[in-house]
Amino acid sequence: MSQEIAPFTLNIGEDALSDLRRRLDGARWPERETVDDWTQGAPLAKVRALCEHWRHGYDWRRCETRLNGLGQFKTTLDGLGIHFLHVRSPHEGALPLIVTHGWPGSVLEFMKVIEPLTNPTAHGGSASDAFHVVAPSLPGYGFSDKPVGTGWGVPRIAAAWITLMERLGYRRWVAQGGDWGAGVTTAIGVMRPPACAAIHVNMPLVFPDAEDLKESPTPAEQASLAAMAYYQDKDSGYSKQQATRPQTLGYGLTDSPVGQAAWVYEKMWAWTDNQGAPEDALTPDEMLDNIMLYWLPATGASSARLYWESFGSFASTKLELPVGVSIYPKEIFRPSRRWAEKRMSNIIHWNELPKGGHFAAWEQPATYVDEIRTCFRQVR
Repeated sequence: MSQEIAPFTLNIGEDALSDLRRRLDGARWPERETVDDWTQGAPLAKVRALCEHWRHGYDWRRCETRLNGLGQFKTTLDGLGIHFLHVRSPHEGALPLIVTHGWPGSVLEFMKVIEPLTNPTAHGGSASDAFHVVAPSLPGYGFSDKPVGTGWGVPRIAAAWITLMERLGYRRWVAQGGDWGAGVTTAIGVMRPPACAAIHVNMPLVFPDAEDLKESPTPAEQASLAAMAYYQDKDSGYSKQQATRPQTLGYGLTDSPVGQAAWVYEKMWAWTDNQGAPEDALTPDEMLDNIMLYWLPATGASSARLYWESFGSFASTKLELPVGVSIYPKEIFRPSRRWAEKRMSNIIHWNELPKGGHFAAWEQPATYVDEIRTCFRQVR
């Protein structure tokens, strides 16, 4: 099988953009929600405003140019074409770092942090903090190929990422991720490839068991338990659908840009650290850039299918590899350190941040970069 690493250039045809405009112009809208908040989902007025900007104010070519300027590549891993960004540091001795996104994100989550990570001296850091950054698109996401058979769950993705780092010639490296990226990164930690020196996650997969709950929970632990209960009761319907019937969902997401936009936009509200609107945390263009990485390659079904494959893998895991953890206050799951220490025997960094949500690198790039630098200094 070919081990070629080929440069990849985005050049979306104008016909695809014209089709998007046509579909936005012809959208069939539902009636307004019967509440004055987000409890029934993304409000009509908000989604219409986002789509109006998408139709008349948004410029895809700007995003395309930015991606093409970074360094995009594709290679075949375990029979599947994987798209990835690869940005090497100008500093000698930079530490290779593979970062993995989740749903409903993409490699665009890392746009604000790649430059500070690879060229720290230009961003208030030291050359000794430099990283070579590798950012793959998950199978079935972005411009990675879509699996045509079952089996592409978290362990297989982790194994593919290990192969990718070997293929790039990296003999010692570290890994980082949130959401599905945390799952993949944790799986790498469990596999313990000799080349991986440590991992870092901003959504630690640690969940309290019966023994934990027998202990008197601290106020922070009580808040964490309340957040988990809210997620199960009010915020997890998307995951049940994607984990059970991704194909059925995919028809609507693939055919309707409004449907795809609303499906993602609602999570931008639910999971970012905002004051009531997603735009408090991310600009409309940032959100639409990310939505375009679902719309253009038509990944509504293929991205959801990862839930069908692996949603049950989001469970507490024993980790012996050095691990760093950053807890952001609006993250979905926020375990306490004492819960984590029962499952992670070698925590080299733990910090609880004052601001930020599920999309750490996207929302709080400066603190994310500082967390990564601080954590991996321990293993340089």
